[in-house]
Amino acid sequence: MTNSLKLSLDPELCQGHARCFALAPEVFRLDAQGHGEVRSESVPEALQAKALRAVRACPERAIKTTGGDGA
Repeated sequence: MTNSLKLSLDPELCQGHARCFALAPEVFRLDAQGHGEVRSESVPEALQAKALRAVRACPERAIKTTGGDGA
């Protein structure tokens, strides 16, 4: 059984650089103001590498991970 990667994004920290969306649009979306949102808390295994690259690219470190290879 694989360890599921879960994401959360702190809207108070997000400044709207949209790097998460640019790198992993399957995992993130943008709200009306251009701030990132997580599409689904649990990330499918096939998208985990993309999601983690997006997490590392966030300048504000607004995206937190648990489980998966990002724990």
